[in-house]
Amino acid sequence: MTTTLARTAPRDLAADLPARLSLTPTTTLAGQLDGAWWPYSRDLEAELPPLAAALEEPWGRITRATVNPTRWPVVPHTVAVDGRMLHVGWFTEQDPDKLILLSYTVGRWDLLVIPPETAPAAAARLMAAAAIPGSVLTAGVLMTNEAVIERGIRDTVRREATWESEGGACMSPFGSPMRRSALPLPGNGWR
Repeated sequence: MTTTLARTAPRDLAADLPARLSLTPTTTLAGQLDGAWWPYSRDLEAELPPLAAALEEPWGRITRATVNPTRWPVVPHTVAVDGRMLHVGWFTEQDPDKLILLSYTVGRWDLLVIPPETAPAAAARLMAAAAIPGSVLTAGVLMTNEAVIERGIRDTVRREATWESEGGACMSPFGSPMRRSALPLPGNGWR
């Protein structure tokens, strides 16, 4: 008996999953961003319909979206959303990590776009940071800060692995492991 597994196309997968969003609470504090969006892929035709549908209740009907094309392999001119067309534009001057959404009746919203391949812990940090009311941090600054945090985590993990692989040996001030015989013993005046 032969079993054939149907692979779900990214567009089908994105349409079935809810948009991953974190929105700034409604306050009088205006910030650089109105929240964050973590798409499942880099396919705008698949990702924009669930996003627009999720935002229709809190923000009204989204009519236009703009992106920087450096993060999106294909930028369609229009995307079908619930029987209507969402117009998509691109600007190289726009922050590559930001999506701008427009509505005729309500206004404009700027969302941090978290790359689809981002680890869940990093995405959670970014979504929380982008949703802080009145924050002056831009999308580019948030992404740079996250890169520094990730580098620090990787360095810490690497140091811990080195520590464990050396049997927990102390390091000399010069970066080389010290032998146990070089360590002071409690009987030599140490407490």
